[in-house]
Amino acid sequence: MTPRANWKGFLRLSLVTCPVALFPATSESEKISFNQLNRQTGHRIKYLKVDADTGDEVANEDIVKGYELEKGQFIEVTKEELDELALESTRTIDIDEFVEKADIDPRYLIRPYYLRPDGKVGHDAFAVIRETLKEMNKVAIGRVVLTNREHIIALEPLEKGLVGTLLRYPYEVRNEDEYFDEIRDVKVTKDMLDLARHIVNQKAGRFEPGKFEDQYETALIDLINQKRAGKPITPKERPRGENVVDLMEALRRSVGKDAAETKAPKKPGKKPRKAAAGQKEMLMPIAGKKQAKEAATKKPAARPQRKSA
Repeated sequence: MTPRANWKGFLRLSLVTCPVALFPATSESEKISFNQLNRQTGHRIKYLKVDADTGDEVANEDIVKGYELEKGQFIEVTKEELDELALESTRTIDIDEFVEKADIDPRYLIRPYYLRPDGKVGHDAFAVIRETLKEMNKVAIGRVVLTNREHIIALEPLEKGLVGTLLRYPYEVRNEDEYFDEIRDVKVTKDMLDLARHIVNQKAGRFEPGKFEDQYETALIDLINQKRAGKPITPKERPRGENVVDLMEALRRSVGKDAAETKAPKKPGKKPRKAAAGQKEMLMPIAGKKQAKEAATKKPAARPQRKSA
């Protein structure tokens, strides 16, 4: 199925324009989600939109947005009035400037989107913008309106398309001083730095997301499968941290421990479960694989519904 675009409009660099579509680059839909239930009846909890004063349920068409000026006093704003703001970025991503990727503070990053040409026209103009960014190793900065708000967006090439990352505005990023002021000034000795560098070098590698497994998600799946099978749930012992008394000794022991792990033959690690297969498939069936295969030829196994509350 062709993915559905979150936004369609135009990408413009000076007089070069092409129609484009914006798609979410990430997804949370494969994660386990829970419904809220009434412990007494086992029924789902239903949320209603009610008038805070009368307690009467209010239909969606009768709900408008309101900005609270002071306690109990609101300025109403309708959807039509918001649409009439008509910022140009509602329909066009206008590239304002080009910057170095290293200049973008990671705190400003929100979420990534994929950008591709929309329809059969505009591929040439899109390719010119993409290849220029790639050749000059720059990030293009523009603006786009999503969910009724204007966002800064940083565009960079990825394979045949572009990745656009939404950025926060300065007022959305908290000042670090109020959090870091109480950190003591400590003099770190050369010996400590040498040992720490040695540990870093022993653990150096390339970031490969495929090596990592969401352990909490895996534990949730195991928990649900155990409960479905009627097995007793035994709580696991929580890991406990240790107080560091002698930092130099801890560093030396870390170096020795990592060196021993490096020399020891590595056991074949568990392959992370493929997210593409979907977490639903991991939940079922409880029976052994052979039994499950036989059952599958007769009747599809029931799967638990995972609708969000």
